[in-house]
Amino acid sequence: MDNETSDERLLTRLRRRTLFQWLTFGLSALAAVVLSGPLIGYFFGTRKRDVHWVTLGEADEFPVNETQLKTFDNPLRQPWDGMTAMTGVHVRNLGPDERGKAQFLIFAVNCAHLGCPVSWFPQSGLFLCPCHGGAYYANGERASGPPPRGLFRCSWRVQNGRLEIQAPHYPTLQDTLSPERTA
Repeated sequence: MDNETSDERLLTRLRRRTLFQWLTFGLSALAAVVLSGPLIGYFFGTRKRDVHWVTLGEADEFPVNETQLKTFDNPLRQPWDGMTAMTGVHVRNLGPDERGKAQFLIFAVNCAHLGCPVSWFPQSGLFLCPCHGGAYYANGERASGPPPRGLFRCSWRVQNGRLEIQAPHYPTLQDTLSPERTA
């Protein structure tokens, strides 16, 4: 009898081990399937962003050759963003071109170094970053400091006399904001 109970114990132990092995294999396969979707999307760039246009105001409200900070509630926000969903852009009206179309220069408020908000100083004609001393000229080009490039430009258009920008996501060197466009 002693042999039967040890055989039964061995059989029970093997069944339990087999069950846990199959459970481990199944959960591993499920995890691999769940993780493969985003990884494939990342490598092939299949994720497309929805285009949201944000109205900044009437186009003629912006004085020619003056830079203004316009803040707005970014429609690309997440529930946990809180106050940080209120973002801004620096808007400069360049005046009409040869054909009479309005021309604007619109920069994301983020420094190209680490994303700190830059401020416009009209006395010096520079955008300055308070975090690490980055400086940018009035046209958005890098002047000095650690930023690797100029300020990120936002896509814009004038619809029915109103200035609109494409809602900016957080810009990076790999995923910059689109080059400026007029419509």
